[in-house]
Amino acid sequence: MDKKPLERLKKKITIENLWIYILSLLEERPMYAYEIRDKIQEKFNFRAGRITAYVVLYKLEKDSYVKTEWKERGRQRKYYRITKSGKRLLKNGISILEEMIREIKQ
Repeated sequence: MDKKPLERLKKKITIENLWIYILSLLEERPMYAYEIRDKIQEKFNFRAGRITAYVVLYKLEKDSYVKTEWKERGRQRKYYRITKSGKRLLKNGISILEEMIREIKQ
């Protein structure tokens, strides 16, 4: 079986939509960027690029889906937390994915 279509599908629903994974993690608790990257690999079984994760976090912050605060825990770190609008975005994103899967199965 040709794995290329499956590899492209996985890339499209993981790396290219990294925001949904990041928001789902932040819904559990605030995290710093490097921790988010590790948790993505641990929980969702794929590795986000270091720069890619930071770019997505920056965009989410710019669009008010996450807020940041500096905390001292051994050293100063910038923690990200999901906002109310981020929770709505996550809920809507999950709904779209579920709807697409239902339509495919019909």
